[in-house]
Amino acid sequence: MRLLHTADWHLGRIFHGIHLTDDQAHLLEQFIQMARDTKPDAILITGDIYDRAVPPPEAVRLLDETLTRLCLDVGSPIIIIAGNHDSPERLGFGSRIMAERKLFIAGYPVHDPMRVQLQDKWGPVDLFPIPYAEPALVRERLKTNEAIDQASSLKAIMDRIRMARCAGTRTILLGHAFIQGCQASDSERPLSVGGAEAVETSLFDGFDLVALGHLHRSQSVNGGRIQYAGSLMKYSFGEADLGKSASLVEMDGASGIAIQKLPLVPRRDLRIIEGTFAELLCSDPDDPKREDYLMARLLDRDPVFDVMGRLQAVYPNLLHIERAQIPGVEGRIDAHADFRKRTEVDLFSSFVQDITQKEWDEDQRLRFEAVVSELRREDREAIA
Repeated sequence: MRLLHTADWHLGRIFHGIHLTDDQAHLLEQFIQMARDTKPDAILITGDIYDRAVPPPEAVRLLDETLTRLCLDVGSPIIIIAGNHDSPERLGFGSRIMAERKLFIAGYPVHDPMRVQLQDKWGPVDLFPIPYAEPALVRERLKTNEAIDQASSLKAIMDRIRMARCAGTRTILLGHAFIQGCQASDSERPLSVGGAEAVETSLFDGFDLVALGHLHRSQSVNGGRIQYAGSLMKYSFGEADLGKSASLVEMDGASGIAIQKLPLVPRRDLRIIEGTFAELLCSDPDDPKREDYLMARLLDRDPVFDVMGRLQAVYPNLLHIERAQIPGVEGRIDAHADFRKRTEVDLFSSFVQDITQKEWDEDQRLRFEAVVSELRREDREAIA
């Protein structure tokens, strides 16, 4: 059984004010070609298809175009589940009709588990799609009071799947969850507020493959039997060091798993550049990477005027500026301090040190004290 696994497309994403639809279309064109080349027995898309519950029209058009080409040009069955960013109703619209074209969409958790059965030369393979297990929806749809958090909600669903599965048949799960011990990025939206969201791997014991979405870093546990494909593209500067890919999974008749990562090459990479303002300003004008989406980490100790505007003349897609922390120099501003008990000199000293990352010298302090004293004298005279 050959499976092409992807997740977390987040169509309609806006990143630092930039609409990423064209970048996502560039990557999905590669994904369609991957599907043509590999001819999988099924394509698995495990949640967060859209970036928000009410996606913009251009995101809907891109999904329509992508799924149409996959269904008509490739012909492999496609199984999609809703993630925590998706609206189950909007994503699942027309799903019963689409199933006739081998496009299976699981929007809501259901009492009777949805099963898609495929065949290979070794016999049947059952795939159970599990959409994001929002506890309130699980309680409503499964008529149970046991679903109080992510773990108990998934357990309620898994108990029903275990009752429905056929003994001796290879079984694959599709899910959208946070597995304990896996590494998160800073671009995922938490699955719960004020409660536990991570679930243990033991919840999926006994299944041959668990293809997951939610975490944007491609990774696997349990010898590859539980795996995240990762997101379609980098959605935060915390992911700048990550490569993005889709996963080609081969399962043999004895449930042996082999995984191949098929790289996705972005139209513009998302990178962090570092140096002094002068160093960054002297970029090679012929550098083909100058138009990447960039964050600049400045090493200057002194303030620089209009950093963003001047650097954007060199890097047109510079999105964010960050000042690197200089070792050995720490700011003095305390968020819990009572500022009413601090002098103007102490407050301004903390401000300057936080901005420039270096200590005031005595001459600067004396000159500032002289200015403050003069302003106080003028205030007294004005009142008099």
